Amino acid sequence: MTSFEPKELSVAKLHGYLLSAVSPRPIAFASTMDENGNPNLSPFSFFNVFSANPPVLIFSPARRVRNNTTKHTLENVIATKEVVINVVNYDMVHQASLSSTEYAEGVNEFDKAGLTMLKSDLVKPFRVAESPVQLECIVKEIVALGNEGGAGNLVICEVVKLHIESDVLDEDGVIDQEKLDLVARAGGNYYSRARNGFFELPKPLTSLGIGVDSFPEEVKNSMILTGNDLGMLGNVDTLPSTEAVNAFLETVSERYPEIRTASHREKHKLARNYLSYGDIQSAWKILLS
Repeated sequence: MTSFEPKELSVAKLHGYLLSAVSPRPIAFASTMDENGNPNLSPFSFFNVFSANPPVLIFSPARRVRNNTTKHTLENVIATKEVVINVVNYDMVHQASLSSTEYAEGVNEFDKAGLTMLKSDLVKPFRVAESPVQLECIVKEIVALGNEGGAGNLVICEVVKLHIESDVLDEDGVIDQEKLDLVARAGGNYYSRARNGFFELPKPLTSLGIGVDSFPEEVKNSMILTGNDLGMLGNVDTLPSTEAVNAFLETVSERYPEIRTASHREKHKLARNYLSYGDIQSAWKILLS
């Protein structure tokens, strides 16, 4: 493994490592307005939601690495204390990227990117009409993390109104992640289309899972089962009883006639197959046979 202390690296090199390692990152498409009413629009991937009560988002317009200047977005939120955070989906990702161009002060990135300004209800900055979710925010606090190039500025925003495109809601009023089709940023020129990589993973049991430390040694130290496999197996509250194991073996004896005498390696391979379908109980019954 190659190791570094941050001070050993140039800011640009460190910046690149961090953006590539901490990814994908959601995108805050921040719409602001200066004191003269000029709109500004720019995407930021130092962004996330940090509270639901109160509803708080934080994004960070960093000082430019190359010349230590600040971005218009930061200057605007300092002056006006308002911002609209729009999400970026696949249909508009090229337009969002275009808006990141460092146009001169006063240039309207909505026009440059071909996006539609939509009047907000409670704040002055415009919403992006093409964005499926738009969050009107007031700025509660701005925390400067440094004065040198690359230093972030935490813009702490409280959401005062949400706008959600009806087409991305299901019949229960819940956002359908597939329909939302968000994109995220990675390092360099890379983006990630979220719905292409979605998978469901049940949260750990509300009751305590037995944990890997409770496994039989031959399972815990398996050369076949992966870390993910062990995590799945550890998320049960009890192991199957001997009676349940024997009953299961009877049902699969025709398909796997030598299951009772199979080696640990063969059983672990078969258990992995069941785990690939999410059948943890059957996997345990094979491992305990």
